[in-house]
Amino acid sequence: QVQLVESGGGLVQTGDSLRLSCAASGRTFSSYAMGWFRQAPGKEREFVAAIIWSSGSTYYAASVKGRFTISRENVRNTVWLQMNSLKPEDTAVYYCAARAGNIRTRDREYAYWGQGTQVTVSS
Repeated sequence: QVQLVESGGGLVQTGDSLRLSCAASGRTFSSYAMGWFRQAPGKEREFVAAIIWSSGSTYYAASVKGRFTISRENVRNTVWLQMNSLKPEDTAVYYCAARAGNIRTRDREYAYWGQGTQVTVSS
């Protein structure tokens, strides 16, 4: 059974950094793409970043490119989202997701989801 467990969220100020982690278990993820999505109050869930586990290839939403970095660590089966230069508009619940195959940006194409971690950026 696939499990994704996020951690690392919190309350920070504008310009601060946070690193989110997603601990993945239940199968081998070498043929998977791992994604981060976020959902702000009253808004739809949106794509943030994704990585192909085997190659390390990445893709970012325009709103976070240059500020966020997604990476994975094979030994601990963990995906990281390093978030720098945070802005109030980054405030959301952040979700880790997994899908077999290549990167996609639509949430409905991801089969597995974590429970989410709250990130709040104060101005």
